[in-house]
Amino acid sequence: MLTIEDWGLINYHDAWERQRHLQGRIQAGAKNSTLVFCQHPSVITIGKNGSRDNIVLPQSQWNEHGVEVINVNRGGDVTLHNPGQLVGYTLFRLSDFHEDLHWFLREIEECIIETIAECGLIGGRVEGLTGVWVENYRKICAIGIHCARWVTSHGFALNVHNNLQEFSYIIPCGIHDKEVTSIQLEREKKMQSPMSLEDVQNICTRRFITHFM
Repeated sequence: MLTIEDWGLINYHDAWERQRHLQGRIQAGAKNSTLVFCQHPSVITIGKNGSRDNIVLPQSQWNEHGVEVINVNRGGDVTLHNPGQLVGYTLFRLSDFHEDLHWFLREIEECIIETIAECGLIGGRVEGLTGVWVENYRKICAIGIHCARWVTSHGFALNVHNNLQEFSYIIPCGIHDKEVTSIQLEREKKMQSPMSLEDVQNICTRRFITHFM
């Protein structure tokens, strides 16, 4: 059984605290696996394998640009969240599915690939790099998780119609030779009309239910 929650636009610290509480309840068997959707005000997060060297924006300008920088316990390196990006927190009890983190990451990727396919885009994987890409070099979705007692937290960040200029503040995921893109930008290239974040979220919900129900 999979529960879906929508937290709307929420401060990153508040969402992280809610994640920790929810993860504890799932570990205790008091709550089903839960997929949370939300958006965040502009924030840079650094994963366990990350480095502040991958933040291009000088620390003296963080406040000026209204950007927080937070060290978190997910896997991966540096990423950025901002409004118009669909964040999905995957608080799943893997014992109910398959106790394999690599399998779980690939399942998340597949859900996103299927989601953007319904948005008219072809997504795929790049060998050795977690996430979903367009034409192998434009990253449209970052993924990073944490797992404790086989219950995961954190999840994915799918660019829908967010401000991609803010990604110039960082070297996304520490990868120098790749670009960042969004559903809106890719659809504009195809002369297709914009899609709302709500529409993309509804598609994404269906894809996760298909894979995890």
